[in-house]
Amino acid sequence: MNLNKLKKLSGDASFRSFYRNKNFKQNSIIVYSKKEKKNNLLIYSAINNLLIKKNLLAPKLIKNNYNKNFIEIEDFGDLTVFQFLSKKKKNQLFYYKKIIFLLNRIQKIKTKKIKTFINTEYKIPIYSKEKLINEANLFLKWYLPKIIKGKKNIEKKKLSEIFKKLLNKLNYKKKVFVHRDFHISNIMITKKGLGLIDSQDAVFGNVAYDLASLIDDVRLKTNKNLKEKIFNEFIKNNKSLDKDKFRNDFEILSVLRNFKIIGIFSRLSKRDQKHQYLKLIPHAWKLIENRINNNTKFNDLKIIIDKNFPKKIRNNES
Repeated sequence: MNLNKLKKLSGDASFRSFYRNKNFKQNSIIVYSKKEKKNNLLIYSAINNLLIKKNLLAPKLIKNNYNKNFIEIEDFGDLTVFQFLSKKKKNQLFYYKKIIFLLNRIQKIKTKKIKTFINTEYKIPIYSKEKLINEANLFLKWYLPKIIKGKKNIEKKKLSEIFKKLLNKLNYKKKVFVHRDFHISNIMITKKGLGLIDSQDAVFGNVAYDLASLIDDVRLKTNKNLKEKIFNEFIKNNKSLDKDKFRNDFEILSVLRNFKIIGIFSRLSKRDQKHQYLKLIPHAWKLIENRINNNTKFNDLKIIIDKNFPKKIRNNES
C-alpha cells in the first residue's frame, strides 16, 4: 500500500501516523508505526479486540500488515467528544453522564491476558507505584532542568520523595481496568455510540485514575462546578466507594498525572520536535494548583512548587 496516496490525518503524541483509506464500501484507517510498533500496533489491536468482546466500541482490526509496520482498522470518523463539547457549552453534564456510564463499563473488565493477532499472549500490566513514580518523574527529567539551574539535583530529590509520599497515601488497593488516557479527545462520537481510541497503554490500577484524566483534562477547560458534578455523578454510580477516601486518591492521582503531562509535553518538544503541546502546559499547572491549594496533604509540595516555579513561570509555555 502506498501511504503517500492516502490522506494523512492529524496524529497524536505517539510514534504512530494515521491515514484514511477511502473505499467505495467503507472507509478505513491505516495505522503506521515503525518505532515501538509492538505497543502502537500489536498491543493496540489486542486491547481494542478485548473492548469489542466486552461489547464496547473500539476500532475493529480489518487487516494485519504488521511485518510492513502497519495495520488497517475501522474508521470511526473525525468527531471526538472534545470537538463536540468545545462548541457546545450548554448541558455539558448530560454528555459527561454518558461518559461516566462508559467508564463504569470499562472498569468492570476483569480479563488480564489476551491473544494478539500474531498468536502471542499479552498480559495487561499492573499500574504499580513504581510505574506511577517513573511517570511523575518525567516532570523532573524533561521540564525541571529548563527552569531550575544550580541546585536542580537537590530539588529533584525533594520532589521525587514528595511524589512517593503522596502515592503511599492512596487508599484503594484493588485494581480495576484503567484506559490510562481517558479524556474526551480519545472518545469518539459514532452512529453506534461512544467509541474508545488510543487504548494501547491500558493497565490494571487505581479506580480513581481514569476519572482524574477525564475531569482534570488539560485540553478542555471546565469550571469547578462542572468538575464537582461529574465527580458526584461517578460516586452516585459507585455507591460502594467511600467518598472521602476516593476523593483523596482522585486528587493525588490528578496532581501526579498533570506533572507527568508537563514532563511528556516537554519531552515531545525537545526530543520529537512536536512543539504544539507546549501551549497546554500553563493549564496543566492550573489544574495542579486547583488541587493543591488549601489542601493540607499537599503542603510540602506547595512549598517547593511556590519556591521554584513561581506563577510567572507556570503561566508561560516552556
